[in-house]
Amino acid sequence: MHDTVQLLADAPAQLLPARSLMAFTLASHIILVPLGVALPLITLIMHGYGLRRGDATALLLARRWSAVMAVQFAIGVVTGTVLSFEFGLLWPGLMGRWGDVFGIGFGVEAWAFFLEAVLIAIYLYGWRRLPARTHFLLGLPLPATALLGAFGILAANAWMNTPRGFTLDSAGNPVDVKIWKAIFTPMFGPQYWHFVVAMLLTAGYVVAGVYAVGWLRGRRDRYHRLGFTIPFTVAAVFTPVQFMLGDSIARQVFHKQPVKFAAMEIVWETDTHVPEYLFGRLHPDGTVTGGIRIPQLDSVLAGFSPDTKVTGLTSVPADQRPNATQATIAHWAFDTMVGIGSLLALLALWYGLVWLRRRRLPASAWFYRGAAVAGAASVVAVECGWITTEVGRQPWIVYENMRVAEAVTPTRSTSLWIMFGLVVVVYVFIFASFLAVLLGMRSRWRLADEGGEVAPQETPEKDTPYGPRSRVPAGSAAGPGGDAAASSPGDRP
Repeated sequence: MHDTVQLLADAPAQLLPARSLMAFTLASHIILVPLGVALPLITLIMHGYGLRRGDATALLLARRWSAVMAVQFAIGVVTGTVLSFEFGLLWPGLMGRWGDVFGIGFGVEAWAFFLEAVLIAIYLYGWRRLPARTHFLLGLPLPATALLGAFGILAANAWMNTPRGFTLDSAGNPVDVKIWKAIFTPMFGPQYWHFVVAMLLTAGYVVAGVYAVGWLRGRRDRYHRLGFTIPFTVAAVFTPVQFMLGDSIARQVFHKQPVKFAAMEIVWETDTHVPEYLFGRLHPDGTVTGGIRIPQLDSVLAGFSPDTKVTGLTSVPADQRPNATQATIAHWAFDTMVGIGSLLALLALWYGLVWLRRRRLPASAWFYRGAAVAGAASVVAVECGWITTEVGRQPWIVYENMRVAEAVTPTRSTSLWIMFGLVVVVYVFIFASFLAVLLGMRSRWRLADEGGEVAPQETPEKDTPYGPRSRVPAGSAAGPGGDAAASSPGDRP
């Protein structure tokens, strides 16, 4: 019998719908996370640049990005709250037994959400209602609160990968919890910084990709050049950093979770001189078909020597490791993530070489085609990173302490499938609404720009962005399009 069929036959009926629901909501939520974590920083960089240079275009971009940031945050709160409830509803065994150990991460995230909501409201409201410097300074804590939210979630996930900070009593329940050890586990540092940098470069490529599309369509004014340059520069700077962090976390997995590493690299038997497979499929008998085989490379990558011993999947019993199908999924996700990262590094290198040699943006349309695709590709890489992390840890929900099947809810599987269907419908509506709002904002801004409603001397710091328009002194001339010169693109409802 195929190992996947055997796995489903042996598992509780609730396991498949519970995992499917959790996977769907997590995969949906993580699409929003890069903008939630990194867009505040990118926006403040643009804002600071505009203030320092007295650049009205930069300030206009920052104000518009802040509106996108607020809409994204509202959607992210909804999808993130659903995930928080699912931990308790779908995995009561996990939260009931281990919640006192790692639950503080969720508390930190809740406080971060609260602080971020307040700060985003102040920042969005403060455009042209506060003195420019005061408004900018009040926005500076935003990136820190975004990182704090990521801190809470990554602390919980890192603990699930390398559980620490407790002892077990005679009944197998955790006691004598040490909070600091539970938070700062061996995987926390590498996992946290790898995630944060992934969010920075993903958000940078996503935002820059919007303006790359505009460039390809002939919009090559300062607005599009600046909107492309700053986020793409942020992403390009962090791309090589991510390669170093990726190597670090892979090495930590090799030492701390050797069976997961074996799944990521589809290593069946413990050995030295282990080959590297680019893609390929692992079968239940340990054979690998397809893909590209590179002799000895896996041992070299793991320990800088072909003599490095790499632990194989067969080093533990079959019920304590991912099966062949799960290992193949983790392996493909890992290779896809690394492949996309390599292509992004080449794109960043292209950008950097042109800038260093000629002090200008690349002129090739192929560069902008690559930049336009880079945003979506980086989101795919983030999805693949989470697939690698979660599937590679199977069958454990708490590594080597609790299996996923032991944590699942006793609720009837039929009810879970119905819940799954309802969540899919709701999420389709939520994301369709999110897209409609973004497209509406884009259209409104484009009409405002084409109408020439903003006088050249006006900056987004000097008028009410969404409220009533400023009074026009008697005898003042109206700006182009029939509006007063003091009006702005943000004044349209």
